[in-house]
Formats: sequence, C-alpha cells, structure tokens
Amino acid sequence: MPRLPRTVAQAPHTGAHAQEGAGRQHGAPRYPVRVRRVYDPALPDDGARVLVDRLWPRGVSKERAHLTLWLKDVAPSTALRQWFGHDPALWDDFQQRYRAELAQNPDALNQLVSLAQHGPLTLLFGAKDTTHNEAIVLADILNNTAH
Repeated sequence: MPRLPRTVAQAPHTGAHAQEGAGRQHGAPRYPVRVRRVYDPALPDDGARVLVDRLWPRGVSKERAHLTLWLKDVAPSTALRQWFGHDPALWDDFQQRYRAELAQNPDALNQLVSLAQHGPLTLLFGAKDTTHNEAIVLADILNNTAH
C-alpha cells in the first residue's frame, strides 16, 4: 500500500470511539475530529462542519446542513463506494483501499488537517451506518496523525 505523505502520515486504526486525545502525537490536530450524520441537527460546539461524501445527501438543504465546506475530493471514489456498499463484511478491506486512495490525494486530506489545527472539526456523512463509513476512517487518520 502506498504511504501517505509526511504531513498526513497513516496511523493504525484505533477504533472510532477511542478516548479523546488517545494516540495523538506531537503536531497532531490540536482539536479532536468528530463524526456526525449530516441529518443530525448542528450543535454549537461542532466547529467547522465538513461534508465528506461525494454525493449530496438526499433531503438535506444547504441551509439545514450548516456546512463550512463540502469536500468531495476526500470521499472514496465512486468505484470504491459502490464496491463497498456499506457491507460490514467488507469493512477492513474498504479501510485499506480507502487509505490507499487517500495516499494518492494528500491535498484534500491536508485541508482537513489544517481545519483541525485551527478549531473543532466535525466530519459529516449521509450513510445510515454510523460505524462503517468514510468519515470514521478520516477521523481515525486525523485524530492519530503526526505532521
């Protein structure tokens, strides 16, 4: 698997619900990266709200989403998204393949790193599955990244 650039080093998976700050190294994002469904109401402590899906979620207006940014380029490719289909049996393979895609696209990931260094960051996704989606992978990488 290709290695991520130094500014976005790949971290081992520590689980979506790791304790806040656990596993972070010097230079990691100053603020924790959170994950929420875009369908949930915005909270005052969400900070920057970034949609990390390639497709706009159905039934959500831009006003209701309260987005800071829609970062389509950090989302899994259409081919990977369709292959995965949110099948929990494919989760481990999906994570590996998605991390490999991210290694080929460091600019989009670096935008998230920058946001997380300047304040709270909430990654938004549209999937019904709250434990097997790209935002979980991204948060794990960001919360455990040394730069």
